[in-house]
Amino acid sequence: MKTVPSKQDMGNDLYIGFSRFTVANGKEAEVFDAFRARSHRVDAAPGFVRMEVLQALDDVREFWLLTYWTDEASFHAWHRGHPYKDSHAGIPRGLRLVPGSTQVRGLRQVTE
Repeated sequence: MKTVPSKQDMGNDLYIGFSRFTVANGKEAEVFDAFRARSHRVDAAPGFVRMEVLQALDDVREFWLLTYWTDEASFHAWHRGHPYKDSHAGIPRGLRLVPGSTQVRGLRQVTE
């Protein structure tokens, strides 16, 4: 039987905040451009390591966002703070997402 490691067993593994969403109204290029021109506010957040934004090849409406953190608490502190809300100012106006497509999860890095 497999067991899930406790936080103590995880050691220095990175915490990854994973978000996925699907654009509903044809603004994929605008979302792509908004991520390319992002404000980089998160870069100065305590515990932040790096960010990757991916666009699915089989459905260009779908975006995946991975933010890497030294620990889970740093991610949650960022996610609850005003700089997080401010960082979303570049979202294209009128953007609509496919209902039910948005997913936010916490992951841990197993291998590099």
